[in-house]
Amino acid sequence: MKKRSAIKDDLFASEHHREKIDRTGDPLAEIEQHINFSALAAEVDSIAPRVDSTQGGRPPYPTETMVRILVLKRLYNLSDEQMEYQLLDRMSYQRFCGLTQAINIPDRTTIWHFENRIGEAGAQALFDGVSAQLFKQGFIARGGQIIDATLVPAPKQHNRRSDKEMLDQKAMPIDWKPVKRRQKDTDASWTKKYGKSHFGYKLSINVDAKYKVIRRFQCDTAKEHDSQHFEAVLDRYNTSQDIYADRGYPSTEREGWLKEHGYRNHIQRKGHRQKPLSECQQRRNKRIAKTRARVEHVFASIDQMGGKLIRTVGQARANFAMTMMAACYNLKRLVSFQRAGIKAF
Repeated sequence: MKKRSAIKDDLFASEHHREKIDRTGDPLAEIEQHINFSALAAEVDSIAPRVDSTQGGRPPYPTETMVRILVLKRLYNLSDEQMEYQLLDRMSYQRFCGLTQAINIPDRTTIWHFENRIGEAGAQALFDGVSAQLFKQGFIARGGQIIDATLVPAPKQHNRRSDKEMLDQKAMPIDWKPVKRRQKDTDASWTKKYGKSHFGYKLSINVDAKYKVIRRFQCDTAKEHDSQHFEAVLDRYNTSQDIYADRGYPSTEREGWLKEHGYRNHIQRKGHRQKPLSECQQRRNKRIAKTRARVEHVFASIDQMGGKLIRTVGQARANFAMTMMAACYNLKRLVSFQRAGIKAF
């Protein structure tokens, strides 16, 4: 006698699965509901127009489909190979990208070529497009601005000492063949933080204190000090003149410049071995930290998107990845506002 089983076969099982996903709550459906992807695709096409296929050849995939794939890739920090697999395997990914009935799914090479085609300018267009949608909903920069930086790790390079010396001099080892050169990241750098060594890049951001939205950002290698990007990420359109930053940013020249331009300085003081902070300065730092800590929520949210590790080689590709980080964080932030029913005014 055949044993009874809870598993039931049905020709329409996939439809039942979709219905249950909808009842449970599909986060990708929520993103699709609140984000205008056709507008984002138009922004990308204005920077990197699609190839004209009227003369023959295989037509390219719609830009909107590829933009959705890039968003998925960054939201879950997937490699091109994993992105291809997930598009073939996951029903929710196929539905989000409009590929449910498609027999030809964009493969890893297609995704790679699309990223190459749009480049950093295309990623910046996506960031600007999401920012425009935030602005349209009334979420302008308010409440002051918080400036901080985070390390973005990259795959560690294992080079011989002689090779390292040549790379430090901006030269390429003679015995490196072209294939090896393409796999070596000579732009990423080492730095130390809290006594630990880190290899990769650095992402400096400016977040408004009210909505915790990334307004400006700057990409660089890990060895560059956080304070070097202060002026580059300063947002002159914030409705408040308050500027918050941690103890890595204070300087006499900067404080004078901020005062001259009408900004209210909320940069934490830094003590020294021969000159520790006074009790008054410690209280001031503690008061500033309550607001400044909001930028750490942003970094934590980015880290929850599959981590900050980037799988790229070279500064240009790293810039693309970090720009997509900022764009996808803002995208998620806008969706969270809409879901919670938060109004700008």
